[in-house]
Amino acid sequence: MNIQADLTPPLPEGRWALFLDIDGTLLEHAAHPDAVLVSEELRVLLQTIERRLDGALAFITGRSIAAVDHLFAPLKLRIAGLYGLEHRLVPDGPIEAADEPADMAALADEIELELASQAVYVERKGPVLAIHTRAAPQLLARATELVEAALERLPKGYRVIAGNAGVELMPLEAAKGAAIRRFMQLDPFTGRRPVFLGDDTSDENGFETVNAAGGISIRVKPQGETAARFAIEDVASAIAWLEANFVEPAAQASSRNLVA
Repeated sequence: MNIQADLTPPLPEGRWALFLDIDGTLLEHAAHPDAVLVSEELRVLLQTIERRLDGALAFITGRSIAAVDHLFAPLKLRIAGLYGLEHRLVPDGPIEAADEPADMAALADEIELELASQAVYVERKGPVLAIHTRAAPQLLARATELVEAALERLPKGYRVIAGNAGVELMPLEAAKGAAIRRFMQLDPFTGRRPVFLGDDTSDENGFETVNAAGGISIRVKPQGETAARFAIEDVASAIAWLEANFVEPAAQASSRNLVA
């Protein structure tokens, strides 16, 4: 882990591209993914930042694009959903969607049968299966055991990602870093330096990609090792940092929320 205490200056003069995880970064986690709320202030902030960056802002999230659009309605941004298995490359453009394979659907049925009645939420996201144990942390080990055992009977090309309060099973090509690289090849992102804020294990690949591109990687409330070069202590501080660096005039913001 190579986390620095601050950014001086907060963000140098230059052309930036901003990539944002959602849960745990812009929104506090909830026991159920549908229980989170988006404030009007956050919608306005994101809209303002997008305008300031001439459109070079995108969500990079494990949620589906449909779920994000519902959550942030009426705001629509560029987005990579399901860790890059879905894309909307322009705010009003078509969605490149991903379907649920039959073997993943059968596995979800089995896990729901065992765990869904015990405060565990089994979330079906097309080719991605997420098991949320925030409301029943004692079942995280069992949930992880189930998805790891499933790797033996699923087609090759899947992996298990452990999170802060759950576990996910997804195709190998589901990678936030790849999604960021795709956006960086397109206008209005091309020629800019990337900034990526995330909070979880699934964001590490994105941090590595941004570091390699000479950008700025920031992990919110880091736990253990991380590839992120900087840290922010919580969601409220992350939003304050975004507002300070991308909205306030001349970006003369303090970086006091960045911690070692």
